[in-house]
Amino acid sequence: MKTTENTIFISGGSAGIGLEIAKKFSEAGNKVIINGRDNERLQNALKQLDNVTAIQGDLSVKEDRLKIAEELNSNHPTLNIIINNAGAAFINDLSDVNNNSAEKAYQEMNTNYISVIDFTSAMLPKLLKQKEAAIINVSSIAVFRSNKYLPTYSASKAALHSYTQGLRDTFAENENLHIYEVYPPLVNTDFSAEIGGASGIPPAEVADELFVALSKNQFEVPVGDSKKIHELVNPISDQVPH
Repeated sequence: MKTTENTIFISGGSAGIGLEIAKKFSEAGNKVIINGRDNERLQNALKQLDNVTAIQGDLSVKEDRLKIAEELNSNHPTLNIIINNAGAAFINDLSDVNNNSAEKAYQEMNTNYISVIDFTSAMLPKLLKQKEAAIINVSSIAVFRSNKYLPTYSASKAALHSYTQGLRDTFAENENLHIYEVYPPLVNTDFSAEIGGASGIPPAEVADELFVALSKNQFEVPVGDSKKIHELVNPISDQVPH
């Protein structure tokens, strides 16, 4: 797929991985639209970027999702790539009965899974009209194995992973629409600070890997430590009937 002259929407684009993807693709000659909940953070991000605009809104809220989709459909006729990057994560101690584990899980599942399905459905008609289009879902190394710190976050990303596989199968015969999945490991962002993100890879590494994968039509995009696990798991999962 071409890596220039696209019109790209990036959710969660005001910081971290999303911001680095916006930098990488805008510098390569793409028109980029970033989204985030906090308008001040969006404006700060825009100061670091060229050829980028912003749409403020919370994609985990249905009313905001519909407004964002409507604006994209009405005002950005050349939009051909959406990157579902916005996420939610909580340290969730399942042994603590006062932890509100279910509420944390609900927020993660709503943001990381349900909202992605709903927003993607709203954007599919536009994407299917383009000569070349892509849906890029940012999942996680956590889809391969959960742990005691992020059990419900991992579950929500595993759900996103399964959805992405199903979406890819659904449009397997459509030569114009490509479905990508990015598997970052621990990344050094504000988002991951409370789970030791300072020891993670720089977010620019994720952006670089995605850029290369897009140019190769490499639909599975493991990054960093995710590559080792992906090499083991993917050949096995490909043998499962689908």
